[in-house]
Amino acid sequence: MLGVVLLVATLWSLTAGQYPLSFDDQWHYLVQALGGETPLDAARSRLIGLVLFDIRAPRLAAAILIGAALSTSGAAFQSMFVNPLVSPGLLGVLAGASFGAALGMLAGANWLVVQACAFAGGIVAVGLALALARSCQGDRLLLLILGGVISTALFTALLAAVKYVADPTNQLPAITYWLMGGLSRADSGTMLRAAPVFCLGMAGLFLLSRQLDLLSLGDEQAKSLGLEVGRVRLGLIAIATVLCAGTVSIAGLVGWVGLIIPHAGRMLVGPANRTLLPTTALLGGVYLLLVDDVSRLTFGVEIPLGILTALVGIPFFPLVLGNARKPWGK
Repeated sequence: MLGVVLLVATLWSLTAGQYPLSFDDQWHYLVQALGGETPLDAARSRLIGLVLFDIRAPRLAAAILIGAALSTSGAAFQSMFVNPLVSPGLLGVLAGASFGAALGMLAGANWLVVQACAFAGGIVAVGLALALARSCQGDRLLLLILGGVISTALFTALLAAVKYVADPTNQLPAITYWLMGGLSRADSGTMLRAAPVFCLGMAGLFLLSRQLDLLSLGDEQAKSLGLEVGRVRLGLIAIATVLCAGTVSIAGLVGWVGLIIPHAGRMLVGPANRTLLPTTALLGGVYLLLVDDVSRLTFGVEIPLGILTALVGIPFFPLVLGNARKPWGK
C-alpha cells in the first residue's frame, strides 16, 4: 500500500512545478522516446526532457532516498540504543558533516568538494565519538551517547567558528541557507553517485534486522543468544553514519525525519525490524517528497526543508514522549 502511495506521489510531483507538465505531456514524451508518433514538436519535447530528467527527477529521487535513509537510520538507532528519543545525529554525524561542508564553502571549493568535505566531516565526528567511548570503561551504550554528546559539541563549536570568520556578504549567507536544508542542488550527477550508496546502505540495515531485534533486548540477553554485540553494533553505526553523512552532503540539515517517522512506522507494523525498516523507508520517502512539494510549490519561493520538517515534527513530539514512557516494543 505504501509503495502505491509513493508511486502516486512521485508521478504527481513530476507534473507539479513552476513549469507544469500534464500526464499527457509525460505520456507523449515517453511514446516519442520509444519511437512512436505524438503531437509534440521537437522544441517542446526537448523542454519536457530537460524539466523531467535534469530538474525534477533528480530532486524527487533525492527527496525519496534522503527521507528513506534518515528514517531507516533513525529506526535502527532507536532499536540499537533501546531508546525512542534517539535520532540519527546522536553520535555527531550531522554536526560533523555540517562543519565539513561549511569549511569547504569557506575555502571557496566547488560543490563536489563541499559534498566530499561534508561526508568526511560526518565520518570523522562519529569516529571521534567511538574513540572516546572505547577509551573509557563502563556501560557501552552510555559511553557511546556521551561520546556523541562531546563530538556534537566540538563540531558545533567548530561550525560556529567557521561562520564567525566567514565573509558576511557572500559566504555566511550561503552557509546559513545551506544549513537550513534543501534539495535545490540535487542534480543528476550527484544522484547517480549517491543513489547506489543509499540503496546499499539501506539494504545492509534490512539484512541486519534480526540482529537489531536481538540488540533491542539488551546486551546481555543478545550475547546469551549468540550475537557478537560489539561487532554488530559497530557495523550498524558505520552504515547509519554513511547514510546520514550522505544526506547532509546533498541536502544540508533536514531534522526530525529520523526521530518522528520511525514512530509512525511502529504504529503501523509494530517494533519488529524485519517489517519496520522497509515500512519506515517508504514512509520517510513519501514524507520528505511531500514536504519538498510543499517547499517548492506553496509559497511562491522555496522554503528550506529544515524549517518545514521542524514545523511538522514538533507537534508530533508529545506522541513520541508518550511512547517513551512505555516499555520498549510495546
